[in-house]
Formats: sequence, structure tokens, C-alpha cells
Amino acid sequence: MNRFRYGEYDDGPDPLAPPYDVRAAVDEMGRGIMGGADPMRALRDLLRRGTQDVRGLDDMLRDVRRRREQVRSRGRLDGTLEEARALLDRALGQERAALFPDPSDDARLREAELDSLPQDTAAAVRRLSDYRWRSQAAAQSFEELRDLLRREVLDTRFQGMKDALADSGPEDMQRVREMVDALNDMLEADDRGEHTQADFDRFMDSYGDMFPEEPAPQNLEELVDSLARRAAAAQRMMASLTPEQRAELQGLMDDAEAQSGMSRALERLSGALRSRRPDLDWSGGERMEGEQGLGMGDATTAVQELADLAELDTALNQGYAGAGLDDVDEEAVRRALGRRAVDDLDRLRAVERELREQGYVEGSRNRLRLTPKAVRRLGETALREVFADSEAARPGGHADDAAGHSGEATGATRPWEFGDDEPLDVVRTLRNAIARGGSRPGGPVRMHPDDFEVAETERRDAAAVCLLVDLSYSMALRDLWGGAKQTAMALHSLVTTRFPQDAVQVIGFSDYARELPPSGLAELSWEPVQGTNLQHALLLAGRHLDRHSDFEPIVLVVTDGEPTAHLQRDGSAAFAWPPSPETTAATLAEVDRMTRRGASLNVFLLADDPRLERFVDEVARRNGGRVVRPDADRLGGYVVRDFLSRRRRAG
Repeated sequence: MNRFRYGEYDDGPDPLAPPYDVRAAVDEMGRGIMGGADPMRALRDLLRRGTQDVRGLDDMLRDVRRRREQVRSRGRLDGTLEEARALLDRALGQERAALFPDPSDDARLREAELDSLPQDTAAAVRRLSDYRWRSQAAAQSFEELRDLLRREVLDTRFQGMKDALADSGPEDMQRVREMVDALNDMLEADDRGEHTQADFDRFMDSYGDMFPEEPAPQNLEELVDSLARRAAAAQRMMASLTPEQRAELQGLMDDAEAQSGMSRALERLSGALRSRRPDLDWSGGERMEGEQGLGMGDATTAVQELADLAELDTALNQGYAGAGLDDVDEEAVRRALGRRAVDDLDRLRAVERELREQGYVEGSRNRLRLTPKAVRRLGETALREVFADSEAARPGGHADDAAGHSGEATGATRPWEFGDDEPLDVVRTLRNAIARGGSRPGGPVRMHPDDFEVAETERRDAAAVCLLVDLSYSMALRDLWGGAKQTAMALHSLVTTRFPQDAVQVIGFSDYARELPPSGLAELSWEPVQGTNLQHALLLAGRHLDRHSDFEPIVLVVTDGEPTAHLQRDGSAAFAWPPSPETTAATLAEVDRMTRRGASLNVFLLADDPRLERFVDEVARRNGGRVVRPDADRLGGYVVRDFLSRRRRAG
């Protein structure tokens, strides 16, 4: 009988979870976009920063750099050399102790031979290779030294081999030699185009226990990549030693390889790996710290881990052209930072993927664009943040997501007619369908166009709304641009959702003025040009009002500077600083035209400038509008509240 146990799923993100909700991510991107970032930069900043429930790339990057410092502090790279010297000194001491009581000339000759040994450990080991030890303990210590070197040499090439060969016999070393020969043969067959996956599988069946890494290589390419990375790390480990240490250790390695009978086989393997992966760093050094001496294999592992962490640092930093989350190796993240970091990386990828799949962004990685859906979301978010302002959140000033084209319901209904946009009276519509016999007991209700009734509503007057936003360079210099952009998006969202019958136009102006389409508001940026052409902006706003002459006119101006440019007869912009009398006169002429249209101008002044204040006071005197000097950080609240108060009076 089969038995099953069920528990909480703990192997990463829930595979049955609903699609990731990216609305909060869109809002986070919006904050960067409000500050002038393009969509691609805003997305990259979001991925670096993360969200409330997902760690970003910067957090992972900090963890990687902490990990690198931990690896660096493991110890020194000359541990094998230090241990080899200690074993050699022990063997020599044991041999001298055995020779000292012997009064024979042979003992004295042996002592003289030991006294003449070179200071270089490798040279001393070579000299002693044919020495006949008097002391059995000394012979055992010397063999322990040579066994250590054989295992360390192999461990620098095949991670874990040092431990695997502990207490090994001649048959184990013979099997290692056979593995290296088989590996070389397989690489040469691959060079000739004769290698197959079946050959690799047979190799792993025979020698897979000598490659204990997780996950295990699945093909020759993965095995070569693993071995080449370790071989390159071994080269960099040697390069990190002092010239004296390097020469001494290289001599010990050469002697160990010769004693093992694998010198030529290992040399062939090194050449094959290097030719297949010349892109790896085979020569650079690493800085290691710490008190403990590391064996050659452990030192190679540390250097290899540092190289992997350096690659992961580069991938997470995303500081190169065309960088993306696909460049981050998930296995490298798992090895360095654990499963939780892999889950966070998967969630970040989900954010980037769902932004596209849910229709918020489009385009290539380097030319990302916001969709109309994203622009609407950013406008709604800007409006919510504006309403969250304590000054804006006054009675009657809240957002109403249920608002439609019509005013308050009167309580009366009438049959629906083609073209009606009044709300549907669902209860009366269903009652009509049932009374007509459009359903059977327990069956579906079948409806006919004649069944529909709509709720009559009060008439709501429409308004023609113009928001004129200064795009000049001074807005960026004074750090006013983000607030102005948020204000434009919030007002546009408010008008299109709560007052959809209104006609809203946003106009940006610097040396020239232009209408800003809703899709372009989010990616709008200040313009590094000279000129504040309010005259041109008022001209465009006037045309908008003329197209909607039966609408209530509402004109709002956001600026931080007096007019310094105007259109000439040939259509070019004339700039002058200080403002020329011609610019002032042309601008005031447009103000007078606004006055004749019955449109009052409310100016939101974002700078303390005596000349600017005199100008806007003159505008208010001639037009009858108001001058508002808001706190720049709460500009949106002032503008929205002003619009709502005027809109209520108009309605």
C-alpha cells in the first residue's frame, strides 16, 4: 500500500502561485521616471533596489563582496610548502637521531650528506629521492611528504582528489592514471569530431566518483568547463606566490608528477584545457589573507571561488552595455549565496517578465517603452500620492474610481437608446427580460435590446482644461522637475477618470511650446535649452479653448521663470535675457486674448524672483486670475485642489 505525506512546499517559489503582481513594481519605476529617468533606467534601478518583498541586485552584490572578503581571509596560499618543509624537517630530525649513536664512518658520511642538502625544499626532496634511510620513522615521514605532494598536485586539478586518495594504495593511483589517460583520449577524439555522448556516459560510469561536484557534469563541454576553471585557478594560485615560493613549490609539483608517472598525461591535459578555454584568466594573481596556511588544493579552491565571485560581481553589477538578468548564472548565485538568493533572482526575473507579459512595457531591452496601460497606472499613482497630501485631502477632494461620464442619479429610468452613455439600471433590465419570458425556471436569462433601461442623471457641464508646464532648464536646476511631472500626470489622470467628459490638454514650454500627448507624459523630460516661451504656450492653449468654446475654460500655469522668449512673425523663437519688451508685450497680448475668452489664468509660481512676481501680478491684474506660491514639494496638491474647486463651481 502506498503512503503519501504532504507538507509545505519548500523547494523555491510556489509553482502554482498566481502571476506576480507587478503594479507595485510599476509604481516603483514611476518614481524614477518622475525624476527624469527613461523607462530602461527606471527598470534597472528597480531591479537593483528590489521591492518590499524581494531583495534587489545591490543587496546580492553586497553579499557577494562580503563573501569575497571571507574567502580572502581563509589563509595563506603557501600552506603546502610550509607543510612540506615541516615534514622534511621531521624526517631529517628522525634520521639524525638514528645516526647520532652510531660511531661508524657510514653514519658520519650520512650526516655530512644531510648537512649538504640545499635550502630549497624541492631540491632537497630530489636529492633524497635515492637516499637509503637508516630510520624507519624518517622513511615513513619522507613517504608521507611525497604522498602529500602527489595528492595535492592532483587536488589542484581535480577537486576532492586529496581526500579521495587518503590512505590509498598503488591500485588507486593506477586508477587515477587510467582516468587521466581516458580523459585525454576523449578530448582528442572530440578534436577529431569522433566523440559521442555515449562515450562521455561510459567515462562517467567508470570514473564519475572522481568528480564529486554538484551538479555533476552532464556532457564533455560541462566537464571541460569545470576542469579548465580549476586549472586556471591553479595557475593564478601559483602566480599569487612570491617568486621564491613559486619556484620552490613548482619544483615539488614537478617531482610529485614525475613520481606518480603522470607528468606527460597531466601536461597533455593542461594544454587541451587551455586551448579550449583561452578566455579564462590564466595569469592573474589573488590577494589572500589570514593566519592559517592552505594546502595547494584548498588554495586553488579559494582562488577559483574568488574568480567565480568576481564574475558574479560583474553580472550583478550590470554595468556593461546590454546587461540583463539572463547574464546572472543561477548556479553561481546558489553556490555563493544560497537558495534564498536564487529565489530572489527568480522573483526579479518574474518582475521583468511580467512587466512585458502583463502589458506595461514593450520594445527591446535597450529601447524599452511604457505602454498606455503603464502610463495610466503611473497617472493613477501620481493622483493617489497627490491626494495623500494632507493639504489636498480635504472633504470632497478624494479620488472616486467609480465616477463616470454622468452626474448624480435622479432616481428615474428610461429605455436604452443607441449612443446612451448613462449607467445601466441592472435591476430593471433583468426584470424586463424575465417579464418578457426570456428565461425558464432555473435556466439562463435571455436578454433582448428592448429590455435594457438606463438610469437618468443630472446634467454635468464639461470643462476645457489646459495645464501649461515649464520645461526649461531652470526647472531641473532648482530640482522642481519631478514635482511638475507628477502634477501633470496626476491632473491628467484626475480629469480623464473623474471628469471624462472634459477636454484636457497638457502643454510643455521652453524655447517653444508643444502639446504633450498622454502617452508621452511619463517619459517627458526637461529640455536643456534657453527660453521660457509662455506666449507660445498660451497661444496653443487658446486654440484648445476655441475648439471647445461651449466648455468651461480652466487654464493652469506652472513656471519658475518670467517669459524670456516669444514667437516672431516667421515662426522662430526670439530669446533674450533679461526679457525684452517685445517678449513681455507678446506674452501679455496672449493673456488679454485669454481674458476675452473668459478664461482666467491661475499661475503657480515656483521661484522667488522680484521681476517674475511683478510680471505674474500684472497677469493677475489684467486677467482676474490668481497667483499661487505653493511649496514645491506639494505642488500637485495645490494644483489638483485648485482644479477641483474651480470644477465644482463650473459644474
